[in-house]
Amino acid sequence: MSPPVELPSDEATSAPPRRNGVERRSIDYVPRSERHGKAWHLWPVWFCGDAHLTTLAVGVIGVSLGTNLMWASLAIVGGCVFGTLFMAAHSAQGPHMGLPQLIQSRPQFGYVGALLVFAVAIATYIGYNAFNQILAGQTFHDVLGVDAGSSALGFTFLAMVMAFLGYSWFHKLQRYLSFVLIAAMLVFTVHTLLFDRFPDGQLSFDGFSATAFLAQFFTAAAYQLSWAIYVSDYSRYLPARVNTRATFWWTYLGATVGGAWMMLIGAAVAAMYPALNVAQALVETGNHVFGGFGEIITVLALVGLITSAAQNFYGSSLTILSAVDSVRPIKATLFKRIVALLVAGVVAIFIANNANDDFMAEFGSFLAVMLYLFTPWTAINLVDYYFVRKGHYSIREIFNLQGMYGRWDWRGIFSYVIGFAAMSPFFVTVWWTGPIAEMLGGADIAMLPGLVVASALYYLVCRNLDLDGERALIAQLDVGIDDEEIGATTPDPVPL
Repeated sequence: MSPPVELPSDEATSAPPRRNGVERRSIDYVPRSERHGKAWHLWPVWFCGDAHLTTLAVGVIGVSLGTNLMWASLAIVGGCVFGTLFMAAHSAQGPHMGLPQLIQSRPQFGYVGALLVFAVAIATYIGYNAFNQILAGQTFHDVLGVDAGSSALGFTFLAMVMAFLGYSWFHKLQRYLSFVLIAAMLVFTVHTLLFDRFPDGQLSFDGFSATAFLAQFFTAAAYQLSWAIYVSDYSRYLPARVNTRATFWWTYLGATVGGAWMMLIGAAVAAMYPALNVAQALVETGNHVFGGFGEIITVLALVGLITSAAQNFYGSSLTILSAVDSVRPIKATLFKRIVALLVAGVVAIFIANNANDDFMAEFGSFLAVMLYLFTPWTAINLVDYYFVRKGHYSIREIFNLQGMYGRWDWRGIFSYVIGFAAMSPFFVTVWWTGPIAEMLGGADIAMLPGLVVASALYYLVCRNLDLDGERALIAQLDVGIDDEEIGATTPDPVPL
């Protein structure tokens, strides 16, 4: 999987000591002199990114559709193991490229063509955070009895503050939070397995439902893949000499363990208390450990959700700037990142405050459509990085409107459209269900044909690229790249 431009493994930090503060970079290139941290620092980021309340709800799918806990658990673990492969492969691009995730789409789609990806990402980020805000407010109200509206705004404010502080604060805060979450989840899991009794038939291999199993498997896989749109945002400051495999595996382990574990807890409490919503079931089960523990672990899951919402706000601010830069090239400053962050926050708050029951009922389908839109992108981006260009890109040309990657690249756009079309017979939404999905009883496996068709087609249409000439040009264009600012003003990053 490693591109041939891989440097020897060396995790030593190269950035000089600097004062703590706010991250000043955004979509611009991170020079090697400012890289810092180690590959293992990624696992707490992605453990916490997955170990929260929304992930808990994903684990309820299989049980709610009629399968038992045994089969739901197998589907959850299998889906997370599969879906996280793609997300972790994107993470490994960060140290090599030194760029946020989505702006790396320009070599595949063109400088302007990448706007297609940016627009979908912005809608996804803001939609997720509107939903997260509503979910947090309802959970605070149901579990702690506090006002839903005020707690939802407080939730959003904390997430935006964390997003404002930036990259290194994510690593610091989530590193500490991960150990607290692990301790609480371990106590909960051990007590539940040893002392709680599940309803009859829940731990049996009888009662297999193919529809429920496939739905849970691909929902878990798709949920894990959804991190792909900004995963290398949190690895781009790592030293360029960090081994690709190390970046991949630390990301993979953190996200797989955090995601699967929290989904399994969701499935377990749903099997024990099917009449309650997932947060109430978590509280009820947690209080079997001791009085109040249920509220404690639910609040911790909400804190984890704050960090996830902060990642969405951070990613949305970078993507908004990338979109603006695709229309009119800009210098990426701290002020512009703050403005983009405020825009994303205000829109998310507006949607949440004006949401009705239809919004909550249809939000799952909205997210499904967003994921459908990102599946062919992830296939194209990964095939380009690992199998076509094999890690050889010009950072300068990614920021050049008239550069070698062009305004539009028909290869990426064509492969994307055909890959998306191949998924349509498998779609499952509240608005429309594809004919093949109906034949499967409503199981959504659309990501599978999307990945296969888009990746295979993109690889085929790229066979006539002059890669040798492109690499020779890159070697000339990027000489001295670490000695000057590419697409930004002078930064002041915060070391880990």
